[in-house]
Amino acid sequence: MKGVRVTRSLLRGWPLPGPGASKEDRGRVVVVGGSRQVPGAPLLSGEGALRAGAGKLMLMTGAPWACQTGLAMPEAGIAGVELGDDGELGTLDAGMVELVRQAGAVLVGPGMATGGSPAPEQVSRSARLVVADAGSLHADVLRHAAGRLVITPHVPEMADLMGMRPDEVGRHPAEVAADAAVRFDAVVVLKGPTTWIAAPDGRSWVHAVDAPGLGTSGSGDVLAGILVGLLARGSSLEQAAVWAVAVHGRAGKMAARRVGRLGFLAHETLPYVPSILDGLS
Repeated sequence: MKGVRVTRSLLRGWPLPGPGASKEDRGRVVVVGGSRQVPGAPLLSGEGALRAGAGKLMLMTGAPWACQTGLAMPEAGIAGVELGDDGELGTLDAGMVELVRQAGAVLVGPGMATGGSPAPEQVSRSARLVVADAGSLHADVLRHAAGRLVITPHVPEMADLMGMRPDEVGRHPAEVAADAAVRFDAVVVLKGPTTWIAAPDGRSWVHAVDAPGLGTSGSGDVLAGILVGLLARGSSLEQAAVWAVAVHGRAGKMAARRVGRLGFLAHETLPYVPSILDGLS
């Protein structure tokens, strides 16, 4: 199975929504994530959303570190979620669920363990558009967001979702991504040095990047943040996925040139996102 190669020409022929007149025109993003073990992941995703042009940002994360999160990202609104005994996010209260409903797009899962929190299912039932990453990649969660969903698994996560071994996914990534898109009625971003993007209607794209430094902690959180930011701006599920993968790959190459081929940190890719978007628009 072959996908359409993601090129500069393809992106320029598929322009993103315009900047609008105000931040309200560029949409509201909510990021639900973090855990006692990985409290910083929502910061990476939230900055990715704003760097991609989203107008407003709310971070819903663990109450014990919510204040510190707000100080680390003064551009964001903050909501503190009580934790379960396992250190994962507990249940979102009614006010938080209403904020999820009002958002243009919601990212859930960064920094969370799969199946460790009730929050992903609440988000998948309530949000207009959902990006499911990391700890939200569970079939029982995804079925509630069918038709308005992007999922962003790497190979081991895809294997778990599809009941396969990672080596089976690795041998046939395009076919597995396409099958998952139909099964979950979602746009699938199967991440890796070569990333396969599949839509439920059979369309698919492929993007390869020589940037091994992107294989580092937090890189997926940045990608998911860029994606949800583009959704909030008004992109379709497919366009947001394709553009986010391309922009993230280019940011990795720029960081490699200026920092080093290996050893740059995920947050060091974020400042390049706006100029990459400008250059491709």
